[in-house]
Amino acid sequence: MTRQPSPTITFIGGGNMARALIGGLIKAGVDADHITVSDPSAAQRNAAQSDFGIRSSQNNAEAVDGRDVIVLAVKPQIMDEVLASIKSHLDENVLIISVAAGIPLRRLGAGLGEQRALVRAMPNTPALYGAGITGMVANEHVSQQQRNQASEVLGSAGETVWVDAEDLMDAVTAVSGSGPAYFFALAEHLARAGVDAGLPSETAARLARQTAYGAGVMLARSETETSELRRRVTSPGGTTEAALNSLKSGDFERLVQQAVEAAIRRGRELGAD
Repeated sequence: MTRQPSPTITFIGGGNMARALIGGLIKAGVDADHITVSDPSAAQRNAAQSDFGIRSSQNNAEAVDGRDVIVLAVKPQIMDEVLASIKSHLDENVLIISVAAGIPLRRLGAGLGEQRALVRAMPNTPALYGAGITGMVANEHVSQQQRNQASEVLGSAGETVWVDAEDLMDAVTAVSGSGPAYFFALAEHLARAGVDAGLPSETAARLARQTAYGAGVMLARSETETSELRRRVTSPGGTTEAALNSLKSGDFERLVQQAVEAAIRRGRELGAD
């Protein structure tokens, strides 16, 4: 974010995701004096102040007063308590962004007021390295300027995508929110297979990790379709084709689809609680 003056932003919660976003915002040129973190933990507050030079508070109400943007980065189980602590201290035109997993817009509206500008966001853990992607959905009270603000705040730790309907957020969660774990599992099992084939464990792990990294870089930087990238690595009658045929015979495609469907179902169950 490079606009001048920078918007004033308060993070409720100073954990890893908040730190990733704060670090990205500072790198993007947001004035550190315009960022506040509110957290009951003195250690979290002191670390944020020391690392980023921002303001800190242990009082949520004080921290949100007069702010342009509030980012709710707290555990879902304490969200209702947090909403109650800030409801009567928010400016009329404030933008509220929630990165708490599974908290629907209706619950945020019930806690803060139905006329509030609300954005529900689902970042993923690579945001901690500036390589995340965040899916977002806004309610009808979010202006275009506020949508741009949300994109800039969440985009400070990676890429962003908007979806038009909130029920699609469960699919976002299943594909990108939970998705890093799928790739970690593949790398884990790939390294284990290398060990079973006789490689030293350290060598197998290094090969699997760097291969995952390299493939990710190619996917991110190439404009070529994923299927075409796969074809370019797959020589007819070669080793890659033999391995992919084995995955195909085990219905790999269907297993991935079932995994995403299972995550979507569970997300809907959690959202209904």
